[in-house]
Amino acid sequence: MQHKLVPFNEKLRRAALKEYNILNSGPDEDYDNLTFLAAAICEVPVAKISIVDKDRIWNKSVYGAEIKEIDRKNSFCEKAIHADKPILLLNRSQDPEIFSKAKGIYDREFSFYAGVPLHNPQGHTIAVFCIFDTEEKTLSEEQERALYALAQQTLKLFESRKQRNKLYQVQTKLKEKYRELEKFASLVSHDLKSPLANIISLSELLKEENKGKFDEDTEQYLEFLVESSYSLRNYIDGILSFYRSDHVMEKDYTNVDLKKLLKGITDLYQVADNIVITYPDDVMLHNVNKAALTQVFLNLLSNALKYNDKDIRKVHIEFSKNEEYYFFEVKDNGKGIPEEKFNDIFDLFTTLETVDREGNLGSGIGLATVKKLIESMGGSISLESEPEKGSNFKFRIKRF
Repeated sequence: MQHKLVPFNEKLRRAALKEYNILNSGPDEDYDNLTFLAAAICEVPVAKISIVDKDRIWNKSVYGAEIKEIDRKNSFCEKAIHADKPILLLNRSQDPEIFSKAKGIYDREFSFYAGVPLHNPQGHTIAVFCIFDTEEKTLSEEQERALYALAQQTLKLFESRKQRNKLYQVQTKLKEKYRELEKFASLVSHDLKSPLANIISLSELLKEENKGKFDEDTEQYLEFLVESSYSLRNYIDGILSFYRSDHVMEKDYTNVDLKKLLKGITDLYQVADNIVITYPDDVMLHNVNKAALTQVFLNLLSNALKYNDKDIRKVHIEFSKNEEYYFFEVKDNGKGIPEEKFNDIFDLFTTLETVDREGNLGSGIGLATVKKLIESMGGSISLESEPEKGSNFKFRIKRF
């Protein structure tokens, strides 16, 4: 059985208690089950999980009595937190003075008390798991072991609560940092887009108005300037899209007609005669994030068509499902991707150093955004591809 690990220090004890943030917390069935078991196993009318505050005893859980706080002074728990033993056992005939001082503190007169001090990992006593009886009592060895085991389970609940609180604090800080980063990215991107637009328009104007007047090298430099400007604009747009994807995940989940969703997207691309996009008919998706799914298909279809050098660009979308997931496949007949690049392409800012049909280099942000959105929907994405034969992006999302 565990004993106190350090000498008693009230100031450090209260500091340790504060870390659990448990005082005045609401009811919890897990704690109530433990006090019920303690009363049943030890055959007593009352069991409590008592938190020892500065001047009071606050009960996290009580079985067999009203849940209310009492004065710490002269309470049985005050004796228990100072006890240098695993279980403090008190009977009125053996400790009449203790019971006499406790008179009027509780809702009735008790003649038996057993308390297990709960020590945190540093050895400070923060609470007591205790049982009461109006008659004197002797616990069997099995009952003492059971009482101690229940007390240790209570301590595990305390530790779990503390870790959840720490995790929540870390998550809160991370969200704050992310919002700051998102704001920074948005401000920088906005500030860059305005002068960049001027560079693009002036470069285009310079190229148009001086066609045939420059030598070959100058025209080539000007062409590089225009292409680089467009690449930078796409890069900035990609950064904004990546950081805004978190807001997409905040959208409500709803039922979605897959055919209508995909038709709305493919209509944006099928204005060209050399594009053929096929997709499933009569599929209803239940309780999905329409905005996120739309963004995923927009990115995948855009890539399938941009990085495709065939005379007829084809994209075929397939759908299947099981009890847990919706499955999708987006197949194209494009350039394909080398197998050694399969894992890298989903990393932020990773590119294959290839240009699209317009000669623009990718930003390495689109597929990172796709992966982020799919994983936020409880899914995953993978790739099958062969150079010059096309690619098949397979992904799944959780059914809720």
